[in-house]
Amino acid sequence: MRCPLTPWGVAIYCQLLLYLKRNSSGFFTKRVGLPTLLFYRVFYMDMIQEKISVLAESLAESHGVRVLDVEMAGSMTRPQVRVFIDREGGVTLDECATFSRALSALFDVEDPIPTSYTLEVSSPGLDRPLKKLKHFEQSKGRLAKIVLKQKIDGEYVHTGRIMDIQEGVITLKTPGEKEVLVPFDIISRARLEIEPK
Repeated sequence: MRCPLTPWGVAIYCQLLLYLKRNSSGFFTKRVGLPTLLFYRVFYMDMIQEKISVLAESLAESHGVRVLDVEMAGSMTRPQVRVFIDREGGVTLDECATFSRALSALFDVEDPIPTSYTLEVSSPGLDRPLKKLKHFEQSKGRLAKIVLKQKIDGEYVHTGRIMDIQEGVITLKTPGEKEVLVPFDIISRARLEIEPK
């Protein structure tokens, strides 16, 4: 059975796999198995997340905000969509609500999710995580804490101000005015630090 690579097609195929796994003999369980189901779930959610990111970005400029991240949670039949927006000086609850209504109206037209869903639009907070290279680019001049997969200068954890990003390498200036070069691909996790005013 071939499935068109659209959210609708993948959703139907995933539901068929789940039905057969629950209602068929051990033969199907052995041939398909949980890894296959998990693969299609991740593939389906990633496909929808990418479509939602594009739609959210298309509205951002007219609302004077930046889309920092889009997260997908919940099940394939009722996903939870979380969109995080920000701008210089922060966003208000009213601005989040306005953006949410505009994005929901766009979803009604573009129909990126073939099932029922919940949509949340919010600010990421002052100590927001930095998951993508573009998050570091958007946060130049801010103080960040970075946990690494391997040591740099004998340390797994570095805290400093994001000064520059060049070819996937982030330059941090530590409180001691030392510059640390951190390749993005060895970062385990990172987030902004709350600075006292």
